[in-house]
Amino acid sequence: MKIDIQTCRGIDRPIYILEENRLRNNLKLIQRVAWEADVEIILAFKAYALWKTFPIFREYIHSTTASSLAEARLGLEEFGSKTHTFSPAYTDYEIDEIAHCSSHLQFNSLSQYERYHVRAKRANAEIRLGLRINPKYSEVETNLYNPCAPGTRFGITADKLPSRLPDDVEGFHCHCHCESGDDVFERTLQHIEDKFAAWFPQLKWINFGGGHLMTRADYDVDHLIYILKEFRARYPWLKIILEPGSAFAWQTGPLVSQVVDVVEDHGIRTAILNVSFTCHMPDCLEMPYFPVVRFGKHIDVNDQSGPFIYRLGGNSCLSGDFMGYWKFDHALEVGEPVIFEDMLHYTTVKTNTFNGISHPAIGLLHKNGELEVLREYTYEDYKNRMD
Repeated sequence: MKIDIQTCRGIDRPIYILEENRLRNNLKLIQRVAWEADVEIILAFKAYALWKTFPIFREYIHSTTASSLAEARLGLEEFGSKTHTFSPAYTDYEIDEIAHCSSHLQFNSLSQYERYHVRAKRANAEIRLGLRINPKYSEVETNLYNPCAPGTRFGITADKLPSRLPDDVEGFHCHCHCESGDDVFERTLQHIEDKFAAWFPQLKWINFGGGHLMTRADYDVDHLIYILKEFRARYPWLKIILEPGSAFAWQTGPLVSQVVDVVEDHGIRTAILNVSFTCHMPDCLEMPYFPVVRFGKHIDVNDQSGPFIYRLGGNSCLSGDFMGYWKFDHALEVGEPVIFEDMLHYTTVKTNTFNGISHPAIGLLHKNGELEVLREYTYEDYKNRMD
């Protein structure tokens, strides 16, 4: 069906809408960076895994990155290529199948390497092995997302590496970013080189992980390309890999909800929606951050001037399933849309079925304006998860 994506009128139930035009614009920019900098950029499933859209992705990129057996199988079976795989801890009961599905396998510790590198090679003779390193530097301010915070469980610090790497280790993996800019990467790269460049002559590739938000409007893409080309000039034998997740799906579409009730207590007016922050937008509570609401203006808790101010509440039984205050230009009515912007990255992979509340559908808005519903969720989805 055709919809007006601006107002989303006529949609009567919650749905994530991926806009194909916006997705392709992101993919074109990412492809440009890869070509001009002569690097490989791959899709991280931890941020985006809508496999029915993989045919679009395959027009621009060729590989993906996984952090589990399920993601590795998704890459091989649905994307059509073996994955670059990293996990903090592989297990006896999954390592062989993970290795079979992977082109690259990166170990989080030397003990994990010792335990599984022979089995990985036995399961997949062509697999390329690497180690995750930790430069002890990251500008991510929220510790929940900071992979280099004190006491982190991620990666090997320089003082723990042997001067001569094992013969079958040919790459390093380093992840230090979260929706970061080119300037952050430039500063982080200095720390990586200072601590680990001594091992670079022993390597064939280096993976700088995710968090490079190159599709954000204020990101200096040309500067990123310059940084990568300069690094290549210093170490021409190293293949460079980036594996962003958010950058692919950044600003590619909203979560459309509807007002189901308005309640008031102690002067706080709450618009209850048919979506849940804890179930369908968990990063809002985890980070935390206030999402952008189309046609609404987020206001400070102390700025309550005006008649049409609402706290937005989810429809789960969690008492704290609500967010902030928004000002609208009219009184919200039951049934009208409330549209949360930029809800395609991380949301669709982190949602849950707490309370068994209805899960939003997933739709693809094609370039011609036709909305294709890729997936609708039913009682059976909830029931089977409990089976």
